[in-house]
Amino acid sequence: MCVPRWDSDAVFSSLIGGRGGYAITPTEHHVWGGYYEPGSLIWRSRWVTTSGVIECREALAYPADSQRVVLLRRVVAVEGDAHVRVTLEPRGQYGARVASGLSREEGVWTARTADLQVRWTGGDTATVTTMSRQQRSLAMDLTIPAGRSHDFVLEISDGQLPDDVVDASATWAATEAAWAASVPDLTDCLNPSDTRHSYAVLRGMTSVSGAMVAAATTSLPERAEAGRNYDYRYAWIRDQCYAGQAVAALGAHDLLDDAVRFVGARLLEHGDRLVPAYTTVGGPVPDQRQLNLPGYPGGADIVGNWVNRQFQLDAFGECLLLFAAAASLDRLDTDGWRAAHAAADAIASRWTEPDAGIWEIDNQPWTHSRLTCAAGLRAIAAAHPSSGDAVDWLSLADRIVADTSTHALNPQTGSWQRSPDDSGVDGALLLAGLRGAVPRTDPRTLATLDAYTRDLTVHGYAYRFRQDDRPLGQAEGAFQFCGFLMALATHQQGDILTAHGWYERSRAACGPPQLYCEEYDVAEHQMRGNFPQAFVHALIIEAAARLA
Repeated sequence: MCVPRWDSDAVFSSLIGGRGGYAITPTEHHVWGGYYEPGSLIWRSRWVTTSGVIECREALAYPADSQRVVLLRRVVAVEGDAHVRVTLEPRGQYGARVASGLSREEGVWTARTADLQVRWTGGDTATVTTMSRQQRSLAMDLTIPAGRSHDFVLEISDGQLPDDVVDASATWAATEAAWAASVPDLTDCLNPSDTRHSYAVLRGMTSVSGAMVAAATTSLPERAEAGRNYDYRYAWIRDQCYAGQAVAALGAHDLLDDAVRFVGARLLEHGDRLVPAYTTVGGPVPDQRQLNLPGYPGGADIVGNWVNRQFQLDAFGECLLLFAAAASLDRLDTDGWRAAHAAADAIASRWTEPDAGIWEIDNQPWTHSRLTCAAGLRAIAAAHPSSGDAVDWLSLADRIVADTSTHALNPQTGSWQRSPDDSGVDGALLLAGLRGAVPRTDPRTLATLDAYTRDLTVHGYAYRFRQDDRPLGQAEGAFQFCGFLMALATHQQGDILTAHGWYERSRAACGPPQLYCEEYDVAEHQMRGNFPQAFVHALIIEAAARLA
C-alpha cells in the first residue's frame, strides 16, 4: 500500500521483507477462495471454515482522492457466525517508521507514521499490542452473527484528514456506481467478462492525471537470484500507448482519452527529449536505489528505475500510433495534433541514433524501434491525408524502412533481425507487420513470423529473444506480451484456429484474480515479475477485440 501515489513510500511492506500489514483472517481452519466482482476491482474473499462461510468484500474507494487513500473492507457472516482475527500495523517509509500518537476516541483510532495521517473505524474493540519500541500494532477478535456484516474503513493521507469519518455504506454505494460507470459492457469481443476485467485493471492503474502505471508493484523478481528486479510503479510512455491503442480497437472509451491526454502533455512539454517513463504526476522517475530490506524471496528491494537515463526511439512511433487511433475515432483535439507533430519532428531528427529499445538494454540501432517509427508515421499520415506534412511523413517512413531493410534484414531467412549487429529474431519484430510499417503480405512480414515461430516458441509459449545457448525457458520465462502478439500476428495472416490457440494459452497463464505478470515460468507454473503488468492486460483487450 503506497500512499498517496503509486510511487510513494509503502505503509505495508511485508511483500519485500519490510514491516507493516493489515489482515483479516478466520480464526478457524478454513479454505480460501476469491474473485473480483464483474466489471470492477471490488475483491471478494470467501473462506469456508469448519462451522460456516465468511466473505470479506474490499475495495479502494472510487472515485479516488489524490491526497487520501480510503480502503473499505466489509466482513459478512454468510453461513453461521463469523469468527475473525483483525490486525493493523501501519508503518511509513517502507516499514522503517512505527506508528506514533496511537489513540482511540469514540471508537475511532488515529495515528501518524512518517508524514502520513492514519484513521481507522470499525476497530473500536481493538487493543494496542506493543512488542517493542519498534513494533506497535492493533489487534482484535471479532464475532459477527450469522447474516450480519461489519465494516472497517482505513484512511491514510499525506495531508489533514477531513473532520468527518467516512460513511461506509455511502462510500460503498459510490464506489459501486463509479465502477459501473467506468467500465463499458464490451460485448463485441471474445470473452466479454474477462475483457471487461482487463479494462477494469487498466482503469484502476490509471491516475487522475491520466497516467497509467506499468505495474502496481516493485521488486518482484523476473528470475530468482538473477538480479532482474525493477520498480514499475511509473507511467511508461510505450505501455500507455499500447493500452490506448488496445482500447481504441473496442471503441472511443475513456482510457483512450486518458492515454492521449497524458502522453500528449509529455510530448508538448519535452518534445524530442521525451523520456521513456514519468511519475503519475508527470515528474521525473527517481534514480534506482535499494532500501536495505530482505526483499521478495529470490529478489532485491529496489525503488526508482534507471530508465530515467535512457533514450527509447520507439516511444515516438507508439505515440503516433496512439494519436492516429484516437483520430480515427474523432478523439484527437488540437493539443493532440500538436503533440503528433512534435513526435513526428522528433523521429525526423533522431531516428538514426542508437537507443535502448523496447527491452531497455544496450544502445543499438534496434530494428523494432525504427520500424515502429515508420509505422507511426504511416498511421498519422493516413489519419490526416490532407495535411501538408502527410507527404513528408510518408517519405520519411519509406526512408526509414529502406535503410533498416538494407542493414537489418537477415540474408539467410529474409526476416527482420534484431539489429544490424544481432542476427537473431525478436518477438517485438512481429509489430512491424501488425502496425503497418510494412504490409501484412510483405515477404519480410511472413518470413519474420515464420522465423519467430520456429526459433522462439515452444508448446504454445512465446519468448522475447534468445538470451544465450540454453534451452528456451531456462534463461527467462515465457513472455506474456509475445504470446498475445502471436495471437494477433497469426490472426492477421488468416490462421484463425492458431490465433485462438495462442490467445487461450496465453490467457490461461494467471492466478485466481486473473491478473497477469510480465513472464510465466512454464516448468514451475508460476508467474514472474511485477504484477499486474499493464501492457499484458492491454494486449488481452486488443486480441479479444481483433480476434472477434
